[in-house]
Amino acid sequence: MKSSWRRALASLGLALALAAGAHAQTTLRIGLAEDPDVLDPTLARSFVGRIVFSALCDKLFDIDEKLAIVPQLAQSYQWAPDNKALTIRLRPGVTFHDGEKLDAAAVKYSLERHKTMPGSNRRGELAPLASVDVVDPMTVRLNLSAPFSPLLAQLADRAGMIVSPKAAQAEGDKFGAHPVCAGPYKFVERIAQDRIVLERYANYWNKDAVHIDRIVYLPIPDSTVRLANLRSGQLDFIERVAPSDVAQLKGDARFKLTKITEIGYQGITINVGKSERATQNPLGRDPRVREAFELALDRDGIVQVVMDGEADVGNQWVAPTNPFYAKNVPIPKRNVERAKALLKEAGVANPSFTLMTPTTADAQRIAQVVQAMAREAGFDVKIQSTEFATSLDQADKGQFDAYVLAWSGRADPDGNIFSFDACKQPLNYAGYCKPDVDELLKRSRTTLDTNERRTLYADLAAVVLKDRPIVYLYHRHWLWAYTNKLDGLRPIPDGLVRVTGVRFK
Repeated sequence: MKSSWRRALASLGLALALAAGAHAQTTLRIGLAEDPDVLDPTLARSFVGRIVFSALCDKLFDIDEKLAIVPQLAQSYQWAPDNKALTIRLRPGVTFHDGEKLDAAAVKYSLERHKTMPGSNRRGELAPLASVDVVDPMTVRLNLSAPFSPLLAQLADRAGMIVSPKAAQAEGDKFGAHPVCAGPYKFVERIAQDRIVLERYANYWNKDAVHIDRIVYLPIPDSTVRLANLRSGQLDFIERVAPSDVAQLKGDARFKLTKITEIGYQGITINVGKSERATQNPLGRDPRVREAFELALDRDGIVQVVMDGEADVGNQWVAPTNPFYAKNVPIPKRNVERAKALLKEAGVANPSFTLMTPTTADAQRIAQVVQAMAREAGFDVKIQSTEFATSLDQADKGQFDAYVLAWSGRADPDGNIFSFDACKQPLNYAGYCKPDVDELLKRSRTTLDTNERRTLYADLAAVVLKDRPIVYLYHRHWLWAYTNKLDGLRPIPDGLVRVTGVRFK
């Protein structure tokens, strides 16, 4: 009899232990490289915020591993014959986290909110959207002022996130403190610089693909500390692993490592017309000096030193592997002698300029390597380290000569060039403006023909890369590290962590 009781107790103890282990694995702890900005898809602007949004706010469309546009809250879509209207049929049975129904009226509300809300960072992304019609309760028609080929890609990002009209109207400009969307997880709490907590939404339209009860996002800016927390078991997943840590992670069987080439870029923006400073230094004043500067740089060397090899060299707004890469303008090789000859032609043998850089470790290393390489061609580069938000403000005011700046990228190439190179656009920190470039950009937006768009981007590259408002350097690898107990992660080139389908083994 005693042995039977012992066996029963042992079985019960094992069952309790297994249950406790299973319960411990119902929370996914994600280490972020920064604390996100406001969690309002209309006002947000940070890359790290988009990681949180991928669990919180579904979009009309999403992108897959090959950058193809796929429906999410949309069920289907159809362009008008003149490409000036897009009709979207919505997925039935979708509700917001407050229980309200997601219908055509809610989509109309969210898109108009993106267009008109003070401080909206989506306004420019939806500039061609003239009006939204509710065709029936589950169908909307987006009317455009002109054909706009990047529209689906825009709706696959924050511009396509649909918020609860009831919650947004009640909260006003405080909505970001209590966001209500239609994603797989709903908002629970946020403590600035400490954590963001989400929990599974029981009535999610695709609930069978959601296997984890709770997600806790923990901002840990120091990559060394972030990795230490993963290795100690305090985190299950970390994004943006430091390239220097890759080797040791590969040798640890407890963890997996995923590598994705980003759809954005790392580059150096040059003030060619943003302010008077463009004419006060030879780099901004003379395209020959800018060409000499680029020829002084060894992109392969920069990638090896700055990124420990964890990036793909590039010279354009998209990577060489992207179908829209302009092969007519290949990556130039370093040529110090030619750089010196160009400086002599320009009459500035030892040009001097200030390179502003954010205080992040990668940006600092870029500035130092660029400074050393350019010195060999005769450049005197002074480094100005500036807090990131402050550097953006100074760039917006034209208070810089050159600026180390990364862009997280968009699925459509328009998102990587239009706002940076079109006249008077919000992200055109270079102050670059050419009517023929604007015309090419406009034409690339108004055709849905992929081959025609590729030709137009080749024409753009032939002009813009010669003028060099931005000297593109490389395309980073998004590096994820996570416990080997985690399964189902999908590596998408935008670097966002999609949590549907993710589970603990």
